[in-house]
Amino acid sequence: MLTFNGSFFMPSLFTLVGIPGLEPVQCWIGIPFCAMYIIAVTGNSLILVIIKKENSLHIPMYIFLAMLAATDMALSTCILPKMLGIFWFHWPEISFDACLLQMGLIHSFQATESGILLAMALDRYVAICNPLRHATIFSQKLLTHLGVGVTLRAAILVLPTLLLIKCRLKLYQTTVISHSYCEHMAIVKLAAENIRVNKIYGLFVAFAILGFDIIFITMSYVRIFVTVFQLPQKEARVKAFNTCVAHICVFLPFYLLAFFSFFTHRFGSHIPPYVHILLSNLYLLVPPFLNPIVYGVKTKEIRRHAWKMFVSSPNS
Repeated sequence: MLTFNGSFFMPSLFTLVGIPGLEPVQCWIGIPFCAMYIIAVTGNSLILVIIKKENSLHIPMYIFLAMLAATDMALSTCILPKMLGIFWFHWPEISFDACLLQMGLIHSFQATESGILLAMALDRYVAICNPLRHATIFSQKLLTHLGVGVTLRAAILVLPTLLLIKCRLKLYQTTVISHSYCEHMAIVKLAAENIRVNKIYGLFVAFAILGFDIIFITMSYVRIFVTVFQLPQKEARVKAFNTCVAHICVFLPFYLLAFFSFFTHRFGSHIPPYVHILLSNLYLLVPPFLNPIVYGVKTKEIRRHAWKMFVSSPNS
């Protein structure tokens, strides 16, 4: 690694601190994080198995749920193994390329999850506000296009952030990242030059994905609730409302934690660093942990098939 006037030129290694200010208790913080990860992987795997096994669940609502479960598992797996390596085994070093790869995967899966939540909101909007055309609109072809579309959108928007860091940021003030994983702004702030374009593009990507999606999700649910309260039958209102509540319980934690993490990391200079990092960690760990629990509790079909899988005897 070359040094130049106290700076580092094209470093080959970075060092992840973990949670600045909480280093003495990181080993204990890793225990609930590990438990959340185990529950997330187990719960989301169970949802994937149930949806794959039951032909009656091969409909848009549950296909989107399967996509969400797969994304959640990938997102939490990108962050937690390395984080526990820092907390428990004192393995803070990560190569420059591996750091960029982790950053790219994390932000790509975040963007993909946001796109899936938007697709789920649009699916519920059509199912409740225009039920007679739902099967026609949400065809297998459209589901494929939506899946490919949200994945490509994430890749197209996140890839330039990797190229800007790789090609433009050559000189770094330090190689110590005050974070528990490789996050875009945490890396950019280490650089000694050419950081303005990276910061501006990072803001653009955040607003282009989260801002765009939350606007259309909010519009969809406003229209959904107006339609639900106009339904003449009480049973239909209750069924539609329960379905919407499950979705709201999923996307609210995701977007609330995203915006808290985003704004505290960029504008909360007076907030202690460990608050920034804990919010960022919770943003990536809570939704994958919470989503299978919410759908297991609020969705009767998932609950019924899970019960049948574990309780019913083979001959019943």
